[in-house]
Amino acid sequence: MNDTTTHVVLPGIVEPAGLLVEETPVAAPGAGEMLVSVEATGISYAERAMRRGRYFMQPAFPFTPGYDLVGIVTAVGPDVDPAMTGRRVASLTKTGAWTGRAVVAERDSVLVPDGVASEDAEAVTVNGVTAWQMLHRAARVRPGQTILVFGANGGVGGVLIQLARHHGVRVIAAVSPRHHEALRRDGVDAVDYADPELEARVRALVPAGVDAVFDNIGGATTQTARSLLARGGVLVSYAIIDAVSGTGSLWPPFLSHIGRIAFWNALPGQRAVFYDLWSGHSRTPKRFRAHLVEDLGRVLELVRDGVVTPRIAARFPLTEIVQAMELAESRTLDGKVVLLP
Repeated sequence: MNDTTTHVVLPGIVEPAGLLVEETPVAAPGAGEMLVSVEATGISYAERAMRRGRYFMQPAFPFTPGYDLVGIVTAVGPDVDPAMTGRRVASLTKTGAWTGRAVVAERDSVLVPDGVASEDAEAVTVNGVTAWQMLHRAARVRPGQTILVFGANGGVGGVLIQLARHHGVRVIAAVSPRHHEALRRDGVDAVDYADPELEARVRALVPAGVDAVFDNIGGATTQTARSLLARGGVLVSYAIIDAVSGTGSLWPPFLSHIGRIAFWNALPGQRAVFYDLWSGHSRTPKRFRAHLVEDLGRVLELVRDGVVTPRIAARFPLTEIVQAMELAESRTLDGKVVLLP
């Protein structure tokens, strides 16, 4: 077997054209690790932020990006069941997935069921587990309730809408008008997220307010989101794109945002939480693992059964990462850009 593999390197804060494609030796899996031949990985908002040095706790440059992957286990390290060899897994990596062969942690990997294409599994790995946990664990939304989703045309939002509709939940999507027609065909109420009369538009649809809001923008949008909650409702914040898209240190706006969420959560009548996919990864690893297997497993089963349709906007060979990244950042897509090593 060839002992080198292709991988993408982010050398520093560069434009997409500055991404490098290199060959590197293949690492051997250590304790609790598996070597995976990558069949699909993808571009998420996280890598777009990392390219600008605007993602919390990202590694020092240079490094290989890639938040998740799907592939075949070709070797295992100590403490990993040898029967995993030859199995197909979806893995959370945070970085390192943009390569042909990757070492992943077994604890962050879930078996992919037969009948699910690798690129489809990739499109719902980080997006799917995030959407499922926000809907069912953070917000605990019940059938018959109504939710408001910001970023509904994004990777997480697209899966969240499908999961909510399957759960018997009414969805209002706050997105750009160009997405409204498609969403309405899917049974979703759509409003313009930039409409100065957004609050009035939502109140016209749900006079008493919504039961949950999912907000990935932050800033003034989070305040608006909270104002639209019904009594007993819950605000789930899961990103602060407004601050990440700006300049200057991320820490002041982040700490201010977290403080505001905590303050609101302490008030009676409503809940407010900041969802972090990696929460508990180090502190409660067994619980984190159990939730990952259960939640991502359920999403992958729904893909297999045709209930959830992965939204793939484009497919590129890994070696065409520059073109893929430029398209992913063009703000013209509805779905995920998948990379095929």
